[in-house]
Amino acid sequence: MKTKDTLLKVASVLGKSKFLMFCSIALAAASVLMSLYVPILFGRAIDGIAESGINFDIIFGFLLRAGLITLATAAVQWVMGIINNRITFDTVREVRRQAFDKIERLPLKYIDSHAYGDLLSRVISDVDQFADGLLMGFTQFFTGIMTIFTTLGFMLAISPRVALVAALLTPLSLFVARFVASNTHSLFKKQSEMRGEQTALIDEMIGGAKVVAAYGYSDRALDRFGKINRELESVTRRAIFISSLVNPTTRFVNALVYAAVCLVGAGTVICGGMTVGGLSAILAYATQYAKPFNEISGVVAELQNAIVCAQRIFELIGEEPEQSDVGLPELENISGNVEIKDIKFSYSPEKPLINGLSLSVKQGQRVAIVGPTGCGKTTLINLLMRFYDVSGGEITVDGSNIAEVTRHSLRRGYGMVLQDTWLRSGTIRDNIIIGKPDATDEEITAAAKATHAHSFIKRLPMGYYTPVGEDGGNLSAGQKQLLCITRVMLSAPPMLILDEATSSIDTKTELRVQRAFEKLMKGKTSFIVAHRLSTIMSADVILVMRDGNVVEQGTHSELMKKGGFYAELYNSQFAK
Repeated sequence: MKTKDTLLKVASVLGKSKFLMFCSIALAAASVLMSLYVPILFGRAIDGIAESGINFDIIFGFLLRAGLITLATAAVQWVMGIINNRITFDTVREVRRQAFDKIERLPLKYIDSHAYGDLLSRVISDVDQFADGLLMGFTQFFTGIMTIFTTLGFMLAISPRVALVAALLTPLSLFVARFVASNTHSLFKKQSEMRGEQTALIDEMIGGAKVVAAYGYSDRALDRFGKINRELESVTRRAIFISSLVNPTTRFVNALVYAAVCLVGAGTVICGGMTVGGLSAILAYATQYAKPFNEISGVVAELQNAIVCAQRIFELIGEEPEQSDVGLPELENISGNVEIKDIKFSYSPEKPLINGLSLSVKQGQRVAIVGPTGCGKTTLINLLMRFYDVSGGEITVDGSNIAEVTRHSLRRGYGMVLQDTWLRSGTIRDNIIIGKPDATDEEITAAAKATHAHSFIKRLPMGYYTPVGEDGGNLSAGQKQLLCITRVMLSAPPMLILDEATSSIDTKTELRVQRAFEKLMKGKTSFIVAHRLSTIMSADVILVMRDGNVVEQGTHSELMKKGGFYAELYNSQFAK
């Protein structure tokens, strides 16, 4: 995304705070006018002393007015700071809301192809950097611009010749700032990218801490982190060094401007073109005129960093969301008849995975899907749930093409238990009722008893109201999986998908859960993915997949009689 497009995006978000922005600009103008009126008062006081000698009453009057104006200026700046903070925080809140909303609506293809840590970095770290730059821009940029033009106007009123000297020399600061900014943009962009890569690595290593420790990967993880950290340090150091050249350079230019104003102003006073008080005021204005250039150039690094971070945020917000299904009909009263008609699918065009798969599943049938790793079992589940769309053919439920109904109504018809458990931050109860928020305590307890989760839940400190984190806290893998199974048992959908649903449960509990599943699956269309073939021997239909195709189909006894690939898989597990 180009810088111009990014700034337009920022402006569109800021447009929602138009009234506050108008107040901020008005207060900035008032603050500048009041602060610049003080040198005029001091100039008049000096002229009064030069004309009629020291008069303490007159001097005290000027000092009192200057003091009151200074206090009023401080009050205005305080209010302006509050407003600017409000604008910044409202903007950040809106940007984060848009980013999170977009993540929730992005297709799984995007999520699967991007590191989670990088997405976290964009929503958290990049937004914070953007907020810092935005706040600095509000507090210094607007006031600085107002100061430059107002000061120039006052100097023109006092002495056009001196004002012309300042106006011609001071823009040199802008050329220096622009030159440095153009050379630091790419460095700050690289810095932001490296920060996202670093966050992704940290997230990856913390998430897999047990595996890292078990396989002795710590040293290699440290090496990877060290390499990224060194690159980040190098890029950051270069960016900060180059951007830091702006401030001393502009200060040098401004010192030259001040010296030139002194020389020309003194000559003008000697020639009678300006009073001593006027010279005093115009020297104060020369300093005030140069100050905004120093301030603006001093925050060039922050502003560059903020723009780059904003680019990353708005790139995420600008990603194409999952194709909208608004206006499509709802899938109602699902009975569970599923037809898969000559479907084709691949994650990448050069590597086809499923090619020409067809299957007919009647209501209440239990379909087991078996096969070697990578044959397409989980991919088929993703297609049934429409996490991915087929590239050819179609899948229908009760005669309706799933691509022509809303995803929510389709997924509402499935209950899904995966090998990888997922619990959200909340209580045990909160995690069980995800699929049925209005469930009563009696229904929750009955579902937990059916899955044999009730006994361990009652042993927890607060029972069903025990809080757990997103990783399940101190719960074992088997206990987390029992909660996920209880979640499906409670919602009782017309179709089930069980992808290695009992892989983390001990054998004794698994037998009990299998009996619970027998009750749950009665009359429901069920798709069961399992590597332990003993768990799917009672299935109505067993699909044997290989390289994305169904190579065999039938009951356990029929497939064993054939002596084909299924029999080979089965015997490899149970042969003596």
